[in-house]
Amino acid sequence: MNSEFVNKWTSQVKKGTLTFIVLNILKGHEYYGYDLIEQVKKYTEIEIAEGTLYPLLNRLKKENLVTSKWVEQETGIPRKYYTLTNIGNNTLSEMKIYWKKMEESIKKIQK
Repeated sequence: MNSEFVNKWTSQVKKGTLTFIVLNILKGHEYYGYDLIEQVKKYTEIEIAEGTLYPLLNRLKKENLVTSKWVEQETGIPRKYYTLTNIGNNTLSEMKIYWKKMEESIKKIQK
């Protein structure tokens, strides 16, 4: 087995699906950055850093897929919460259709 190749491939798969994962987690929910990182880890066991998440969230905001708002806390500094926009929900629906087709195709070739 070529472990180096598999590790590189795994890294690319993670990068390629992180947007899909984040949009799915945000669907119907509102999370601040750290909590979103924890949700990604909880559902996927993927470890992501703030340096990966925040640039992704900024790109999603530029595409009008997510929106954010600052929420004051009783103690400590305000937190920025992220949620999907209507465009984000519609885009996620399209992405899910494509994902399902890819999943079905992969299952066919694995037989």
